[in-house]
Amino acid sequence: MAAPPHVIFQAWTTSAIARWFAAPGTVLMTPDVNMPYFFETEFEGQRHPHDGRFLRLEPDRLVEMTWLTAADTRGVETVLTIELIPSGSGTQVRLSHVGFPDEESRAGHAENWPIALDCLNKALPASS
Repeated sequence: MAAPPHVIFQAWTTSAIARWFAAPGTVLMTPDVNMPYFFETEFEGQRHPHDGRFLRLEPDRLVEMTWLTAADTRGVETVLTIELIPSGSGTQVRLSHVGFPDEESRAGHAENWPIALDCLNKALPASS
């Protein structure tokens, strides 16, 4: 991604997530370990709540959080890890998501995370 690690870290851990993923006005998020977060996404006119808590935070390097949705993870708390690796003036982002209740849920996330990351890349400035 063109943005530096600190910009991407903030995009995952603050209300900046509304610029690329969450529905505006729905984000409740404090970037501290064990702190809960909540936001909704909007797709085809419907709202989809997402919640969890931060498990590990290494500023500008790593975000690990639980990820829970009623529809997409079937109410199961999964674990999302985002590693941020400096690469020139940008960042290599390595995302892993584990703990799905079934193959359909895993496959759906595997299909949709690249789309979400593309939205993030397009929404954030190259330097900040």
